[in-house]
Amino acid sequence: MVCSAAIVPASYNPHMALDVCIRGAGVVGRTLALLLARERLRVGLVRDTTTPSSPASGANSDVRAFALNAASRDLLEQLRAWPDLQHATPVTGMRVHGDEGGEVQFDSEATQAAALAWIVDVPALQDRLAQALQFQPLVQWLDEPQPATLTVVCEGRSSATRADYGVQYAVTPYPQKAIAARLNCERPHGSLARQWFDDGEILAFLPMAGNSVALVWSVHGDRASGLLELDAAAFETQLEAASHHELGKLTLTSERAAWPLQLATADRWCGQGWVLAGDAAHTVHPLAGQGLNLGLADARELAQAVHEREYWRGVGDLALLRRYERSRKADVMAMGAATDGLQQLFAQQAEPWASLRNWGMTAFNRSGPIKDWVARQAMGRL
Repeated sequence: MVCSAAIVPASYNPHMALDVCIRGAGVVGRTLALLLARERLRVGLVRDTTTPSSPASGANSDVRAFALNAASRDLLEQLRAWPDLQHATPVTGMRVHGDEGGEVQFDSEATQAAALAWIVDVPALQDRLAQALQFQPLVQWLDEPQPATLTVVCEGRSSATRADYGVQYAVTPYPQKAIAARLNCERPHGSLARQWFDDGEILAFLPMAGNSVALVWSVHGDRASGLLELDAAAFETQLEAASHHELGKLTLTSERAAWPLQLATADRWCGQGWVLAGDAAHTVHPLAGQGLNLGLADARELAQAVHEREYWRGVGDLALLRRYERSRKADVMAMGAATDGLQQLFAQQAEPWASLRNWGMTAFNRSGPIKDWVARQAMGRL
């Protein structure tokens, strides 16, 4: 993995006045830095001084993988930062299983798309973004924040800077933790993403290169500690049972990581000279795999607002930043409501909820145009 601390453009000037200072050098921060540099703005990108804010990141390994939609892929390809095939696996279909026989299927052929999504290895994506930044002299790497016309907060959901601006971050915790890991499978995954809803928990296998999958398992909080304490063989046995042995024998190939799940939204996304983006502004339940897509859409929309601003308006102008906020809040709130609704629906174990939701899954699977619209929405193609 490329070390960001070693990446300094040849034309680096520590005394160069900044137009934009981006606090947080994760995927969203790096993407935004490249986009704003294309607008001929002088950008400072503050290196992460601690472990990355995602709780799935460990000191020695990073097991994160995200489902990126077509809109996110288009954006990263424009920046020449899309990972190679080994680290970006196309998803040609998805199978979602309910707890009483309900099932929903999505296939890329039905949407006339090459893939429904791509499962991207996050460290590989960060490397590609770092390599792209090497060739962008308008971006400076910073050890600490510097004054700028606009400060963009991309520090993740644990952002400290957000509170400095007086922003309230309303958090609704879920009674679940997510467990992430990498697995090898005995049977071919067939480029299918698989998801099981059972007893209020959600298990997802995301296809990756070869015959490996990325695991995201949302389990009750009081059960997560026990699963993490199991030895590898016992954990694999639990997973095989939870996935109904669909991919046969499973073998852990990484460490396990876990983090608490939450729904959260900042009450304000901007003020004069500052703005929030990515998880610093919002988080949603990972069951739909849309978290990073929302953050990349923030970066794209903020850069677009800057590009389209009146010639006399500065990049820190409040009216400009409010345009960005208005354009993104509706989509983020809709996705948050959708994922929260699904999580709450499957958390209800008593009848008639189980029968109703599984009947609804079957009906939705046969809905034709409605299902196609939902698939295109998730792909970012509407």
